[in-house]
Amino acid sequence: MAVQLDPRLLEILACPSDDHAPLHAGTPTDPTADVLTCTSCGRQFRVEDGIPVLLLDEAIEPKPNEEGTSE
Repeated sequence: MAVQLDPRLLEILACPSDDHAPLHAGTPTDPTADVLTCTSCGRQFRVEDGIPVLLLDEAIEPKPNEEGTSE
């Protein structure tokens, strides 16, 4: 199931890492995944019951070939 967040909320959410890059719903390979992916570092943050878990300790690190979308 795809992430269902208010578009206004998605506009202001950012990666909690130092670069604070925007997040987008899904992953590069699965746009329906229940995660938010950082557009810079590629970390993925799960969404549980409609609430993004934006903790670096809980983030899924990108695989070396999936890092960020700004290649």
